[in-house]
Amino acid sequence: MSELNQNAEKVSAVVLAGGMARRMGGQDKGWVKLNGKPLIGHVLDRIKPQVGRCLINANRSMDAYGSFGLPIVSDLEGDFQGPLMGMATGLHHAATDWVLFVPCDTPHLPDDLVERMLNLAERAGAEIAVAHDGNRLQSVVALMRRDLLPSLQAALKSGERKVERWFAQHVMITVDFSDKPDAFVNVNSRDDLAELQQMPALLGFVAWSGTGKTTLLRKLIPLLKEQGVRVGVIKHAHHNFDVDKPGKDSYELRKAGADQMLVASHVRWALMVEEDQGDYPSLARMLSRLDHSSLDLVLIEGFKREPFPKIELHRTALEKELIHPDDDSFIAIASDEPITPAPGLPQLDINNEQEILQFVLDYMKKQTLG
Repeated sequence: MSELNQNAEKVSAVVLAGGMARRMGGQDKGWVKLNGKPLIGHVLDRIKPQVGRCLINANRSMDAYGSFGLPIVSDLEGDFQGPLMGMATGLHHAATDWVLFVPCDTPHLPDDLVERMLNLAERAGAEIAVAHDGNRLQSVVALMRRDLLPSLQAALKSGERKVERWFAQHVMITVDFSDKPDAFVNVNSRDDLAELQQMPALLGFVAWSGTGKTTLLRKLIPLLKEQGVRVGVIKHAHHNFDVDKPGKDSYELRKAGADQMLVASHVRWALMVEEDQGDYPSLARMLSRLDHSSLDLVLIEGFKREPFPKIELHRTALEKELIHPDDDSFIAIASDEPITPAPGLPQLDINNEQEILQFVLDYMKKQTLG
């Protein structure tokens, strides 16, 4: 078993969806839709692959939350008593030594949240680990030991309702996620939701090398532009690529030590950033670099680990196994010959750009209508 899987089996996750959501007019925030999917659906897409078991703490909309096929646990005492009561409820029902708590309204949580928090907590001998986005503590994104339940129940009985005040009674560490500040953006109001809704539709193209991802995109992008679609592209490069040339002023200044180099003319500009993102770049961070207000669609080449809608491209002659059966984020497969895709997954002709264009346009329409 890999270290990642071992970590996952140590942790249960509890999604906190039991609040009143007063700033949303009392609407159950978990079921507020963002880009066509309930907020809690986005959260679960991020968290479920990282843990051994997932629960939902909710005090209403029980049938709706039950549609996810996960255990639903209501507050141990009363209703709507705040996040500390939700945490006590989660600790009570969890079966692992560690329990992760996340809110239902933070749709872009890091895909390495559990790994980083658990590793640091175990090394430090901490009882509680809390995420920090570089500016402030994210107090309801917390990993804690299940044996803290008696302490938390005693605090609640005494009238304590402040999360950070109870945290301070225990060995607590903060886990630095300043490299992923946008991962903790949450929805507290309709203004927050409107701002997040500005994000363009995302659609990935994933395939084995040699299948023709770039070739297809070169044909598809002009067709989308003819339909008035404003297109952005993010490509995952697997090597130490460089878009600049030795001898150019911008190259020499960057190599002299500039952390960010912006080159501009009257027709285009380019920003080059020197930044170590570990062994895998953050898609959320790359998306945050784009101007969402000027885009309708972002096409993503690669990033197959990330949970966002994707189309698999497949060519039979390459004799490669299919990628999509192990990932439920795929929405279609485009192949050069008839195959048997996963149940319910539409099959497209990889050589028919018009068919793929119509599928993409229909997908964008569904995202807009929610």
